[in-house]
Amino acid sequence: MMAPPKVVVVMPAYNAGRTLKLTYEELPKESVNLVILVDDGSRDQTLEIARELGLEIFVHDKNYGYGANQKTCYTEALKAGADIVVMVHPDYQYDPTLVPKMIEPIVKGEADLVLGSRLKGGGSAIAQGMPWWKYISNRFLTGVENVCFGLHLSEYHTGYRAFNREALEAVNFRMNSDGFVFDQEIIAQAVSAGMRIGEIAVPVRYFAEASSASFFASCVYGLKILWVVTRYTLHRSGIKHSRRLQSLRGRYSKLSPGSGTPASD
Repeated sequence: MMAPPKVVVVMPAYNAGRTLKLTYEELPKESVNLVILVDDGSRDQTLEIARELGLEIFVHDKNYGYGANQKTCYTEALKAGADIVVMVHPDYQYDPTLVPKMIEPIVKGEADLVLGSRLKGGGSAIAQGMPWWKYISNRFLTGVENVCFGLHLSEYHTGYRAFNREALEAVNFRMNSDGFVFDQEIIAQAVSAGMRIGEIAVPVRYFAEASSASFFASCVYGLKILWVVTRYTLHRSGIKHSRRLQSLRGRYSKLSPGSGTPASD
């Protein structure tokens, strides 16, 4: 019988003191082997609460950004021997109890990357609290990305994600932006590497303590996403090669003992 996969939850934290404990307490501990929190220069009680909860903590020496936080999260999760890495925002915007459903397609071998979509299934995201302008821009950008990536996903702009180890090892995520557009860059990399992307429906949560970008920041983010898909299209068509979109898989192979023939993976 195969051993169950090691599941590591990573929490990219920045001033999450008000919601961290609630988020952690709702994690299904029977499905999670390790919880790693990376603090990106918080100025509130995030670190104190994380220590009280007994989390494995890594601290940035200053605020580097959401993308930089994810880079540390994934790097340390891989070092810890994770087979599956689930990003759970500690601001309680995404339901922690859904971790088993997030990893299920990966465990079954049906996906390498799973997104928790707020726009999939029944119910209106706007009625559940998503600002109308975010809903419209989300739908528009998702449509553009579906066309460029050749997929049929309901949402790309979610922070609830699960990766298998192979997906994170195959992409150049350390070359990505330190900002919010990291989320879309790593999806473009996964598509370029031939990773299978699945999704499950998750509820919408918007409230005072949940982190949310301003209208202006969202506009800038949208323009950066359009550049990400443009860069992907140019790379795929062979017009302009992008190192960050080049898969790390296939760059090397293990040599069989006593032969000059590379061993198959």
